[in-house]
Amino acid sequence: MKATGFISLWTLVSLPCGPLANPAEREDVVKHAIKLHRGKGAVITQRRQWVLESCRKLSGLLRQKNVVLNKLKNAIRAVEKDAGLSDEEKLFQVHTFEIFQKELNESENSVFQAIHGLQRALQGDYKDVVNMKESSRQRLEALREAAIKEEMEYVELLAAEKHQVEALKNMQHQNKSLSMLDEILEDVRKAADRLEEEIEEHAFDDNKSVRGVNFEAVLRVEEDEANSKRNASKREVEDDLGLSMLIDSQNNQYILTKPRDSTIPRADHHFIKDIVTIGMLSLPCGWLCTTIGLPTMFGYIICGVLLGPSGLNSIKSIVQVETLGEFGVFFTLFLVGLEFSPERLRKVWKISLQGPCYMTVLMIAFGLLWGHLLQIRPTQSVFISTCLSLSSTPLVSRFLAGSIRGDKEGDIDYSSVLLGMLVMQDVQLGLFIAVMPTLIQAGVSTYSSIFKEILRILILIGQILFSLAAVFLLCLVIKTYLIGPYYRKLHTESKGNKEILILGITAFTFLMLTITELLDVSMELGCFLAGALISSQGHMVTEEIMCCIEPIRDFLAIIFFASIGLHVFPTFVIYELTVLLFLTLSVVIMKFVLAVLVLSLILPKTSQYIKWIVSAGLAQVSEFSFVLGSRARRAGIISREVYLLILSVTTLSLLLAPALWRAAIMKCVPRPERRSST
Repeated sequence: MKATGFISLWTLVSLPCGPLANPAEREDVVKHAIKLHRGKGAVITQRRQWVLESCRKLSGLLRQKNVVLNKLKNAIRAVEKDAGLSDEEKLFQVHTFEIFQKELNESENSVFQAIHGLQRALQGDYKDVVNMKESSRQRLEALREAAIKEEMEYVELLAAEKHQVEALKNMQHQNKSLSMLDEILEDVRKAADRLEEEIEEHAFDDNKSVRGVNFEAVLRVEEDEANSKRNASKREVEDDLGLSMLIDSQNNQYILTKPRDSTIPRADHHFIKDIVTIGMLSLPCGWLCTTIGLPTMFGYIICGVLLGPSGLNSIKSIVQVETLGEFGVFFTLFLVGLEFSPERLRKVWKISLQGPCYMTVLMIAFGLLWGHLLQIRPTQSVFISTCLSLSSTPLVSRFLAGSIRGDKEGDIDYSSVLLGMLVMQDVQLGLFIAVMPTLIQAGVSTYSSIFKEILRILILIGQILFSLAAVFLLCLVIKTYLIGPYYRKLHTESKGNKEILILGITAFTFLMLTITELLDVSMELGCFLAGALISSQGHMVTEEIMCCIEPIRDFLAIIFFASIGLHVFPTFVIYELTVLLFLTLSVVIMKFVLAVLVLSLILPKTSQYIKWIVSAGLAQVSEFSFVLGSRARRAGIISREVYLLILSVTTLSLLLAPALWRAAIMKCVPRPERRSST
């Protein structure tokens, strides 16, 4: 009885339908409730009487709510039968009554949900954390649903208010004669209303019931307009969508991607400021690295470190910056393919296909061995080994910029072998991303399902090989029948106007990128093949296109290397410098030794000398390990500590790569050819 009384009183105090009394009386009721709950200040008879009065008031409110609902139903019938109202006005008034009905019903539901939640909490064990967590989750879900319903009701009220204002304007227009200008503006207003209704997607209503959609509580942070002195009404502030930032409970930040009103152009000022800041700071950082003899790309990485989370933390649109940086990879590989003719590709395709496969298998074997000795899960060992087996294509492409030369005396050019192996590693990257769900499943599967997982991996490998065959068959068709006429048409139309040439080449590159993506092969391979196909048209074509595309590539490459710096954390590296240096040197030496071993087996005897240069180019870890590591961490394959180790080892290996490359060039390349290679 005591618990029931407390529940009833708590319900009355928190009732959202309407106040029980004025604020002073409500405060007295709350104080009296506390005394009753503690067993002080009242005898048993008074407690029972107080409980009965509280329950009587609650039942009276519920009866009053039913009376109001009946009156609303009668009002709706009266409106529907009123012949003096237009159909549009009837719909508006009925909708207004229905909104009020919904408000009453939702308020009643909130009361009983609160009672049920309190009852469940009183019946539970306060020492049981799991039970308390479940109760908290249920309350959170209820609050989220209530917030969504309230938001929808508020939007409906805004629409009703807008409709009411328009109805008043129409009545005023009917009572007075309109000028020609007013009639034109009225027609424009109606056309604008129709346009808004046509282009509005109702994305919220369409997706709220989709499977996998969750309601989340977010914070909305407005732009820095709060400090401005302009006087805006509350209505203007509510209607102004702006480019406010949303922050969820997991500290993820979201920027507006598509506004409700698509007729108003908007710009992401955070993203613009980020790109401008990166562009300005990259210049002194690049100059500094040039002065001390380092490649300029490390200056761009340092720029990302200074502006990223471990530095000034001034980059707000990290995802957008990384996305733009990906285009730097696309154009870099396009230019690599532009210098990589199909004839040279045919000469080294066997080495390019066999080398990365053998190296990956050996890395996984060593990873499983060390994982067994260190008692690491096999799925984690396979993932880490595969991540470390990949090498950076953009980095090596910058090493080889301007150094790709023709073959001499039948020998195989080291740049052809190196680039071919790197492109095949990009293909392996796409395969590994496709296999990641299987690794996740293998982490929780029993030994009885291992055979099914192995079979699934074999099927995926078969699909990738089929896709590769389809891609190369398509390339053969394009080279034979399409690329020649296409380029001649572009060249004819672009005389005196380089825009058409740049746009045509870019569109062809993106077409090949889309085709390889649809076939579940890496997008980077499509960009590389686009350049290789265009290079088949001759040296003059290659030079003309390179002069147009290189400036675009250079700017986007700056963004790409700066985006790498956003994931470099110097404080973590300093804290664990000894361990990280040992791990990095171990990985670099192991990759170098394995590459030398594999190339010794597959290279012709006349080209054995290039194995040292190719191995030096493969001895670092690809920046795509950042992407793979983040996905694996979200999926639970690796822990936070392993993820940070992978990032740090990758960064240090990229920093060591120029020194190793120069050492290999000094040892193996004749002096006349060193200048272009370094």
